[in-house]
Amino acid sequence: MASLKISICLDAFDSKRSSSKVSSRYLHVTRACIVNSLNRVSHASRFRSELSDISELNLINDETTLSRNNDLVHESLVEQNRNFRRQEENRFCSVKKEAKRDVGSKFSLKRNKWERELEVLFVNDGEMDVNYSVIGSDLSLEHCNAILKRLERFSDSKALKFFQWMRSSGKLLGNVSAYNLVFRVLGRREDWDEAERMFREVSTDLSCELNYQIFNTLIYACCKFRRVELGAKWFRMMLEHGVEPNIATFGMLMGLYQKGWNVEEAEFTFSQMRNFGIVCHSAYSAMITIYTRLNLYEKAEEVIDFMREDKVIMNLDNQLVMLNAYCQQGKLDEAELVLVSMQKDGFAPNIVAYNTLITGYGKASKMDAAQRLFACIENVGLEPDEATYRSMVEGWGRANNYKEAFGFYQKLKQLGYKPNSSNLYTLINLQAKHEDEEGAINTLDDMRMIGCQYSSILGTLLQAYERAGRIDKVPFLLKGSFYQHILVNQNSCSILVMAYVKHCLVDEAIKVMRDKEWKDPHFEDNLYHLLICSCKELGYLENAVKVYSHMPKYTDKPNMHITCTMIDIYSVMGLFKEAEKLYLELKSSGIALDMIGFSIVLRMYVKAGSLNDACAVLDAMDKQKGIAPDIYLFRDMLRIYQRCAMHDKLSDLYYKILKSGVDWDQEMYNCVINCCAHALPIDEISRLFDAMIQRGFVPNTITFNVMLDLYGKSKLFKKARKLFCMAQKWGLDDVISYNTMIAAYGRNKEFEQMSSTVQTMQFKGFSVSLEAYNSMLDAYGKENQMENFRNVLRKMKESSCTSDHYTYNIMINIYGQQGWIDEVAGILTELKESGLKPDLFSYNTLIKAYGVAGMVEDAVCLVKEMRENGIEPDRITYVNLINALRKNDEFLEAVKWSLWMKQMGM
Repeated sequence: MASLKISICLDAFDSKRSSSKVSSRYLHVTRACIVNSLNRVSHASRFRSELSDISELNLINDETTLSRNNDLVHESLVEQNRNFRRQEENRFCSVKKEAKRDVGSKFSLKRNKWERELEVLFVNDGEMDVNYSVIGSDLSLEHCNAILKRLERFSDSKALKFFQWMRSSGKLLGNVSAYNLVFRVLGRREDWDEAERMFREVSTDLSCELNYQIFNTLIYACCKFRRVELGAKWFRMMLEHGVEPNIATFGMLMGLYQKGWNVEEAEFTFSQMRNFGIVCHSAYSAMITIYTRLNLYEKAEEVIDFMREDKVIMNLDNQLVMLNAYCQQGKLDEAELVLVSMQKDGFAPNIVAYNTLITGYGKASKMDAAQRLFACIENVGLEPDEATYRSMVEGWGRANNYKEAFGFYQKLKQLGYKPNSSNLYTLINLQAKHEDEEGAINTLDDMRMIGCQYSSILGTLLQAYERAGRIDKVPFLLKGSFYQHILVNQNSCSILVMAYVKHCLVDEAIKVMRDKEWKDPHFEDNLYHLLICSCKELGYLENAVKVYSHMPKYTDKPNMHITCTMIDIYSVMGLFKEAEKLYLELKSSGIALDMIGFSIVLRMYVKAGSLNDACAVLDAMDKQKGIAPDIYLFRDMLRIYQRCAMHDKLSDLYYKILKSGVDWDQEMYNCVINCCAHALPIDEISRLFDAMIQRGFVPNTITFNVMLDLYGKSKLFKKARKLFCMAQKWGLDDVISYNTMIAAYGRNKEFEQMSSTVQTMQFKGFSVSLEAYNSMLDAYGKENQMENFRNVLRKMKESSCTSDHYTYNIMINIYGQQGWIDEVAGILTELKESGLKPDLFSYNTLIKAYGVAGMVEDAVCLVKEMRENGIEPDRITYVNLINALRKNDEFLEAVKWSLWMKQMGM
């Protein structure tokens, strides 16, 4: 007879517990024996129906123990539970045999007669099938269900065919058993749409009373195929139809949610179980395990409190998950109490419990306690297993005790056990830290023996030696087949050379690239580009040059991306000739640059100060089709044209940007306003500024100053004042802002506003700048307010503000207009004594002053002096000289100089 393996909690049935001290046991019995045994306990009818309708539920309880976890020894926990169950099976063996004899003697005659009646209804032509020629509508419902049950075991398609015959023969009315059998078939086939349609059919049949068996069958199929959402859906339908779940329902669902780590559905199902007053041991264990796995330790402890509140007599699994929950969060005192409680409750010493607690000690770095517990294992009649030694290796590894960790690792191997990947990872990290390269080589061999992939081993090795700061030792560890694998595998080769370059082992990286045996030019170019970019990002520019110089050349045409990257690197290093050489090579090869390439070349020329070459690149870019500049390239172009004073280019570029549809950001607005201020109409610049404010962008200080200068020179003082107040409100005003406003007021002869602005400037903590003094001197001097002019000069001297060329030129100009030639001479002497020399504007002003004073010959001598000092006279120089000659009736000389101007093309 086929056996059925299922978890049965005897405590739920037997309150006396006189014949056994075990709180919860797993029994492996025959179907008949289960029925006979359950007749001797309370509530037997409820569990007999569960067991007879769902024969495969034993798998669920096997799978709802503790989850697998890297930090714990769950694999041993599962194995221990299996050993525990086998022990209980042996203890129950005598009861099992006696039950077989009792049942067999009573039902053997009746069973033989029933089987003979069924055999007539089947045909065996290779496969079992129903002999439809000998059955009719008068076939009893009991016979129909028996046939369907047998077909369900052998063939899904034939079972469904016979089910349709039963439908057409009217055998399904009120026949819940038949529906339950066909639900098994649909569950195996994962035909959920048909199952749902059939469920609606059976639920609308008033003669069919829905029970938990139908839902359990469907939920079992969901568990088998790990359909978490479907399982939750059927459970909610079960509740909606008023069907009360049983223990098996909650056991299957909680096991399913544990596999999928679905905490929301698990919490809902667990709360429903408690509401129904049902105690399912595996459900409590699953809920604790889910919370523990998700680090929800407080909630895990709440479930433990619920177990005590619900007066659950804990089985071995419950005790183990409690132990695990406490160990995971470092509550080792509570974990020790659980271990003591297990002993008091009569549980036999369990190696999984000891392993779990040892792991907990290891995580908390309490290896003295772990060592004492390890010594106690043999004292309680147990033997340390594979998981025990693995946990000890991990614990000593966390404690950074290489000697102890290596000792347990050696013992693990001597006993014939295999270390897991975590042990090997721990060991290789310790060996890297403790400079044991010979041991590391042996560990690498062990990694290969347990089946680790070479790429995984390489990654672990590099990580360990990077962490230890000893990556330079890696080349000595890569030998034999390991190194050969690296030379033939592109991915492993890439990982290694990237690590070498990261730690400045460029020579080793070049050696690997030279020794490699794989051939893929495209992949190789990409790898070299990645190495060069890594050097650049890390700031090792010399290493980048070194890698580039060792690149093999498979074609005459250079790689555009690598070349552009090197141009950028040479630019950062200040090696502009090398950078330009690469650009010219790229250009002569006929390779068209992309947008990023043009951006790099432009920045190279800008850094080198070669703005004309940068403009030539921009012209070449305009001629090339398919280049759509991004916002960053547009900004570079604006700055180049602005520095070159190419107002027409700036205007054209501005409207091109508008048509491009590029999304403007704050930096773009600032850049356009600053660069195009003198290339676009004032109304357009003003519109741009207003649009910037409306979009919520904040202008920078430079933008405010540019706008102030524009409004001031355009005599839009109302807008200038409003803008100045805005800059002050936002804290974006600076010395230049005040200088700009002072100059604007001075040019417009608003002396009160100019003076008030100077006072505000000082009140805000700014010192009056030289530019502000120059603006006031120029404004007062041109309006002949010489008293104010002298006051400004006095304040300059009191503030120790040093004059510049512009200051001296203003004074020469003002004194010259007044005809104060002695003061002009004094200023000229002061200029030379300050270490400055007259500039072009100084000479032009002096010539004008000498003309006013009637010193024509001195004015002519100044032209000669200019040339001797390397200053070439400009048009203003000759105009001032001619005017001086005319004013002093030197008309013939004036004509000569006029002709000279024409000959010079001025």
